[in-house]
Amino acid sequence: MKKGITLDEYKKMDLLRFTTAGSVDDGKSTLIGRLLYDSKSIFEDQYDAIKETSERRGEEGVNFALLTDGLKAEREQGITIDVAYRYFSTPKRKFIIADTPGHIQYTRNMVTGASTANLALILIDARHGIVEQTKRHSFIASLLQIPHIVICINKMDLVDYSEEVYEKIKEDFSAFASKLDVNDIHFVPISALKGDNVVDESQNMPWFKGSTLMYLLENVHIGSDHNLIDCRFPVQFVIRPYQDEYHDYRGYAGRVGGGAFKKGDEVMLLPSGFTTKIAKIDTFEGEVETAFPPMSVTMLLEDNFDLSRGDMIVRENNVPKNSQDLEVMLCWFNDRPLRVKGKYVIKHTTQDAMCIIKEIRYKMDINTLHRNEEDTTVGMNDIARVVIRTTKPLFYDSYRRNRITGSIILVDEGTNETMGAGMII
Repeated sequence: MKKGITLDEYKKMDLLRFTTAGSVDDGKSTLIGRLLYDSKSIFEDQYDAIKETSERRGEEGVNFALLTDGLKAEREQGITIDVAYRYFSTPKRKFIIADTPGHIQYTRNMVTGASTANLALILIDARHGIVEQTKRHSFIASLLQIPHIVICINKMDLVDYSEEVYEKIKEDFSAFASKLDVNDIHFVPISALKGDNVVDESQNMPWFKGSTLMYLLENVHIGSDHNLIDCRFPVQFVIRPYQDEYHDYRGYAGRVGGGAFKKGDEVMLLPSGFTTKIAKIDTFEGEVETAFPPMSVTMLLEDNFDLSRGDMIVRENNVPKNSQDLEVMLCWFNDRPLRVKGKYVIKHTTQDAMCIIKEIRYKMDINTLHRNEEDTTVGMNDIARVVIRTTKPLFYDSYRRNRITGSIILVDEGTNETMGAGMII
């Protein structure tokens, strides 16, 4: 980011992260393959390779799902198992896609892929309408505070491009979505296999007056998705070059977690509570006047205070909450169940601590959105509300307010396995 960039210019930065979700065989991988192909984002030899594979397997036409299903087991079964990331760009915007699995047993993979997304594409098979996994993935998208959702009603070619089928599914989903915390929802009838309304407008659905999927992806407004109000800078590393040229250089490196920091701003250092001013903001490209999320920068301060990894730079009149007791919506990733009184390493921003599970309040039935207070056994892929006590206070915001300072992960201290990911309430 060059020197002198304005907040408005920052908001127009065009990298869109989006995730795909839906039930098994709804066509997620085919849709991504079609997006890549129709936007001319794959090489000719890649296309020739999947064309040859499709012909060898006796399939009609080219199976675009082969572009994203990279694991041998995925290709054999025709399903997605792990999260597959793909990158492409158009003249208007760059994209990072997370193709996530549809099976119930891979819910944790969907949570992983969706955790950094600006937008979620949720596919619905036009023949089957809303199914259990549609509700499950919509709830997870809402829980993860993904700002934008696009409902792709796929396989319209198999229902004769029926407007009535599209309107019925749209009505059913809108009724379900009224229970979720989602504000921006778009609907697009598509055929990923045939390319209808993916990149080009469909000639088979003249009744649909909305935008194509690619138009929505290129033009959805994401500039306000980051928290630009609460200034948060978790310190990741202290930079001391130990060279004569930089004899007195002491910089604090990290990624801006919220707000806008400017050279000359008065800031507070946590946990000490000391105040000072920002002397300089460095990046790899050189010095900048202002830093916004998600920029990675090095801050130099006017005064020499003891500041190290895990500490945080904030504004004096806008400090995060500070507590050892946290209430968290926890997505459990491990086949060993969550244990009350169990001890885990908790990672929050750049801070590590130990914690104990004090209480499991309830487990979510994410198909019905009901709370189960009777069965509090939390196994792999379950989502539950729990109370955690940490060995030292953490500076945090609610996840709803800031996805960076409001998220945690739990790690097994013996095996170093990631056990779960949580959103602070």
